[in-house]
Amino acid sequence: MDVPFVRVARECGERARRELADADLIDDDYEIDVEDERLYVPVVDPDAVGDDLEVVFRAGNERDTQTTPADLLGFDPSYERLGRAVLLDEDDKERARTIADAVLESDLPVDTIVNKASKVKGETRIRDWDVLAGDDTEVVHREYGREFALDLATVYFSPRLATERHRVTEQVEADERAFDMFAGVGPFVIPVAGRGAECVGVDVNADAIEYLRDNARRNDVDDRVTAVCDDVRQVAAEYDGWADRIVMNLPHSADEFLDAAVTIAGDDCVIHYYDIQHEDDPFGPGERAIRAAAEPTYDVRVENRRTVRSYAPHELNVCLDVRLERVGE
Repeated sequence: MDVPFVRVARECGERARRELADADLIDDDYEIDVEDERLYVPVVDPDAVGDDLEVVFRAGNERDTQTTPADLLGFDPSYERLGRAVLLDEDDKERARTIADAVLESDLPVDTIVNKASKVKGETRIRDWDVLAGDDTEVVHREYGREFALDLATVYFSPRLATERHRVTEQVEADERAFDMFAGVGPFVIPVAGRGAECVGVDVNADAIEYLRDNARRNDVDDRVTAVCDDVRQVAAEYDGWADRIVMNLPHSADEFLDAAVTIAGDDCVIHYYDIQHEDDPFGPGERAIRAAAEPTYDVRVENRRTVRSYAPHELNVCLDVRLERVGE
């Protein structure tokens, strides 16, 4: 019997898969297939697939039944996947141990299981972890065809922002100069450099900068990536007027770095400004802060206001895509 599949070019496969997964449309009874540089993703309801995706009918290979942690536990545990690591957020250590044991017994491809042992803390935004399985906290994460090595114990990384990072990356032109003010291990820098842009990534965390350099090599973009370990406010003057695009993903305190961003901005520059604000006015504080820093030197135009995700009760993680155009003398 023929099965409905979404057919996309292989290089667009991860984006299509995520879109279908978010809509709960992937048919887990059949395998995802690759043929002639096309990816075929089985779907449960072809009529629910967006008009931007092509649906075809073809023979499908039935997936072997796999045992999940939920099958073993009798409930759906909450966890994140990062490469071959599973990240738990359980206050009850016994419950965390029970879930970890079920994950290990399941068919999930897992080498490491950790449980959050602290909140994000300090200037480098790292947290403590209890290692429940595996030898250490170093993992390799793959995202939209790119590979990122990182150590959960020494750097900050959020897999939840993959779609947002891809959205920004898709806007980049090959001849751009892009500046990431809080670069981490390179989840913005690496794919943007992969588009052909020249990139500078700055971070105060020396471990993150070492991983950024390693990840640039892993993804064959090291010739287009400059990694700097410093407070970006200390190096801004060295890149005066340099950037066509700036990423400011430090949502709790990005406003403290806007003067540096204005220094780095070229004559026509897009800033991706991330913020966390109350749902009553999630975009206003950021827009006002940007205007206060950039005007009257620049004309400021907000091109996009985007809610990235819910952060906490009544608080939203948002992004402002803002174009700065220098006013003529």
